[in-house]
Amino acid sequence: MTAAVATSRRSRRLSWTLSGYIARQYGLWFFVFLFGIAGIVLLAGTADRMDRMAKEEGVTFWIVFGVALLRLPSLVQETMPFVVLGAAMFTFWRLTRTNELVVTRAAGVSAWQFLLPAIAFSIMVGILTMTALNPIGATMLSRAEKIEKSYDPTPGPSLALRGGGLWLRQDDGATRLMLHASRADEASMTLYDVIVFRFQNDSFLNRMDAASARLEAGHWAIEDVWLSQAGQPTSFEETVRIPTDLTSRKILDSFAPADTLSFWQLPEFIRLLQEAGFSTQQHRLEFNKLLALPLLFTAMVVLAATFSLRPQRRGRVGLIVLAGVVCGFMLYFLSNLVFALGISGKLPVALAAWTPAAIALALALPLLLHLEDG
Repeated sequence: MTAAVATSRRSRRLSWTLSGYIARQYGLWFFVFLFGIAGIVLLAGTADRMDRMAKEEGVTFWIVFGVALLRLPSLVQETMPFVVLGAAMFTFWRLTRTNELVVTRAAGVSAWQFLLPAIAFSIMVGILTMTALNPIGATMLSRAEKIEKSYDPTPGPSLALRGGGLWLRQDDGATRLMLHASRADEASMTLYDVIVFRFQNDSFLNRMDAASARLEAGHWAIEDVWLSQAGQPTSFEETVRIPTDLTSRKILDSFAPADTLSFWQLPEFIRLLQEAGFSTQQHRLEFNKLLALPLLFTAMVVLAATFSLRPQRRGRVGLIVLAGVVCGFMLYFLSNLVFALGISGKLPVALAAWTPAAIALALALPLLLHLEDG
């Protein structure tokens, strides 16, 4: 009796051979979908960059193609949930169509057990996407943007954060400003403990040490200024106004975008933003989105299983698979909506970042339970 029970338990346990087979099948179709979608994204990206850059002088097709290629890893990262969903749906549908999963389930192996290899593979992909693909994509995307800016006749302001504060560069052709501030107030767009270096036609003009500099319509209002100029004594001015075409939106947009910073760089950049007095919503959301990738990819596998494991004899397979694809796109649009609410501050950042994966699991698990247990 004991031997029979032990044999029964072993038969219900997913063997390493079967686990490896399912993982290989899923891995094969994962890479087929990955390279297929990457090819489509590259073609679309090349066409889009050609439309944007072709009018600039000196731009050739190979420059445009190179920029699109540099942007590819970052764009592939954005499509990775669809790669996981599509590969899982096709793998489970194919194994069901060939009755391999039917035989497996008849041997006493539950859906939860043969999902484990695909889930484990997806978690590994999520970790690699977070720790390896993201840094590569961020570096290449930053390089692509530098190339594009080099062909832009009207470059915008440049802003950089360092441990000792922030640096802002304003260049209007003849006159160039370099502003350094220890901190800022984003709401009023005021810089504090300011040092301003002014250059004219690449020649140093003067230096201003001031208590604050506030961005107003068409000019900087610099308060309590000590003005230093070569060959002249230092003088004091209560207010100095310097013309500018900058706006608060232009300055905030000149920050390094969250998608050009790697998973490993984001925590330090968030700390510098906080010290400088600027909002960290976008960058904290990006960091939490990356942390949520393994859970999101797990949810995609479970969601795919609910639409792909139904026996073929029930018919309407095409409609069921189409329903899975539609659910994937609905989840994508819901994710964008929730992320927008997170960036705007309407939702806590952590809640906005983890909600799509949680919703996908909340929808998929009951459906899979119903499919498995009836």
